[in-house]
Amino acid sequence: MPAEIYVAPFLALPRFIKRLLAVSVDASLCVITVWLAYCFRLDGWVALSGIQWLPVAVSLMLALPIFVVMGLYRAIFRYAGWSAFMTVIKAVAIYGLIFITLFTAISVPGVPRTVGLLQPLLLLIAIGLSRMFTRYWLGDAYHRLLRRNSMSKVLIYGAGNAGRQLAGALANSLELKVVGYLDDDRKLQGSIMGGLPIYNPDDLPSLVHAFDIGDILLAVPSASRNRRNDILDNIRKAKVNVRTLPDLTALAQGLVTVSNLRELDIEDLLGRDTVEPRRDLLEKNIHGKTVLVTGAGGSIGGELCRQIMKIGPETLLLVEQSEFALYEIQAELTKICEGRDIRIVPVLASVRDGERFRQILEAWRPETIYHTAAYKHVPLVEYNPAEGIRNNVMGTVTAALAARDAGVSDFVLISTDKAVRPTNIMGASKRLAEMALQALAAERAENGTATTFTIVRFGNVLGSSGSVVPLFRQQVREGGPVTLTHPDITRYFMTIPEASQLVIQAGAMSEGGDLFILDMGEPVKILDLAHRIIELSGFTVRDDENPHGDIELEITGLRPGEKLYEELLIGDNPMATQHPRIMKAREDFLPWSEFQRRLSMLESILDQNDILAARSFLETMVSGYVPNGEVVDLVYVENSTHAAAGQGHAA
Repeated sequence: MPAEIYVAPFLALPRFIKRLLAVSVDASLCVITVWLAYCFRLDGWVALSGIQWLPVAVSLMLALPIFVVMGLYRAIFRYAGWSAFMTVIKAVAIYGLIFITLFTAISVPGVPRTVGLLQPLLLLIAIGLSRMFTRYWLGDAYHRLLRRNSMSKVLIYGAGNAGRQLAGALANSLELKVVGYLDDDRKLQGSIMGGLPIYNPDDLPSLVHAFDIGDILLAVPSASRNRRNDILDNIRKAKVNVRTLPDLTALAQGLVTVSNLRELDIEDLLGRDTVEPRRDLLEKNIHGKTVLVTGAGGSIGGELCRQIMKIGPETLLLVEQSEFALYEIQAELTKICEGRDIRIVPVLASVRDGERFRQILEAWRPETIYHTAAYKHVPLVEYNPAEGIRNNVMGTVTAALAARDAGVSDFVLISTDKAVRPTNIMGASKRLAEMALQALAAERAENGTATTFTIVRFGNVLGSSGSVVPLFRQQVREGGPVTLTHPDITRYFMTIPEASQLVIQAGAMSEGGDLFILDMGEPVKILDLAHRIIELSGFTVRDDENPHGDIELEITGLRPGEKLYEELLIGDNPMATQHPRIMKAREDFLPWSEFQRRLSMLESILDQNDILAARSFLETMVSGYVPNGEVVDLVYVENSTHAAAGQGHAA
């Protein structure tokens, strides 16, 4: 049994009782050392009798008062240091001087003089060793108890193999103390496993209060996503932080540390099961081929590259205009492909530079291009509309034409739900990019060109740069407030890996000109998502109903161009495909000749930086585009301010 099991009751005693115990121990040592002095002098074990008891009485009457006066019983033994031992030496020296004087210098008949010399020396050794033993025995155990009491107490949800492995891995943790299991199996509830009780999850609120539980560790790796969400909904009521089981391989190898226990998976917050990808569709346009990804350093582009690496291309071209982003994704992918015969080529380039892009295609002859390069941040594009349109529309057209001329087999454009009835420049520009590819695909059907153009449209991806989930988590860690733009705002969500796999599979199904829509599930109310993140982090929401809550929600107002609700379809005619999460839409577009003519008009407008004309142009070209608010282009607003100031001075 651990030493602290015996020490804890002693440490809990009142100070007065502890002092009485110390006095009793010292009195016992006085008696024992007198007896030992006789034994050493007479060279054998003796039983005291008659006058031999006199040194015992004198020792007790001398030592205890001297020790009290010298303050030996005011010290806290478990903290006894060098100064305390010096006090012991001084006290025993005073005692020894008197004791030696009585029994050695003066002497008492029947008491050997040697006893007067030996006993003080033995008493010094005994008192010193008792203090040293107490310091190390009580002190170490006391510090262990302090550490254990200050450790965050946790319950493991799941008393199966994974839960037992996790408890074993954390047995020696200095940060987390497992106090029990939670399990839905009524046959297990109330029993003990590995010294830890198994509780009913319904009792969680009272358990959190009774044991001061800081975290719940989910150890139910085989549970479906719906089941995990039911568990999380029950845990939310207890207002306790939730963390998930680390990688099972690391767990089995005993490599688990507290740092491996991670925050809830984004899928847990999203609340839906992913569909296993079809291997044939994943490999069709990638395996053993040369693949190019534009915007390779972005959230979607980077994840596409990771998924492509798993499939096994011959060469992967990373096209990115940000040097830092390109460096990061190249370093990551190089590490991933160690020992594999895959060539990774980092290329600094902008998709708007037609000549540079054509040179890249001519040099490496890619068979598949995934075009993710775009400006996607709605407010920033509203502030810089001309650059947003040039990058999202002209960049897409430039890359698509270069791909067509180079005979690239497949060109896949990544689009967004913001392209449907847009209220912002970003969404309108992405819809124009979609229309460009639709027009090029229609021309391909007429002229028999080699490139298959495909569009894949989906909503927000969780965990990307700018996503609300990492933002909310950071705000919760900082104590709030958690900010959202409107209480009724909703969004479609999907994880980046799932979106990337579906993009690859959709591109493989395309026959040319297809506009695929990814099934994003039900739209998520951002307010509900914020509540979920706060409560599963162990906090409460501070609002009118709960003014003493932990984290406040702050409504900041819709940003320029932001919509309350996003849509995935312009029409109501989605068609099923061979994949349950991928639909196909048919939407109107202009013939390539007409689109090309209008694109020239748009270029002329952008060259003049006529933002009002650009917005009007987009309104005529993009079905359902209704600008939300006034022009907020930074250059336009600044020039307007200067112009107004000049007119004021002239007047």
